[in-house]
Amino acid sequence: MEKEFTIGQKVRVVAMPPYVKTAEPMPMLRPANLIAIGAEGVVFDRRPGNYWGIRFEKGAFLLDSQYIEAAETNVEGNG
Repeated sequence: MEKEFTIGQKVRVVAMPPYVKTAEPMPMLRPANLIAIGAEGVVFDRRPGNYWGIRFEKGAFLLDSQYIEAAETNVEGNG
């Protein structure tokens, strides 16, 4: 199942990859603990191979769509 996102859309990490790839001109592999499950970021790029460029608080990374989902703006059930 291929997920589609739009540029500027807020997304949330739902599973951790074994490593993350930086979204730089020359991408580097980094430890996955730079981001956490539940971390939210904004989509800024679409890459080949079902990868999405996402800007998080700790930097910009490329993640496969299987690791992210659209973040809901209104969360029900808090409290």
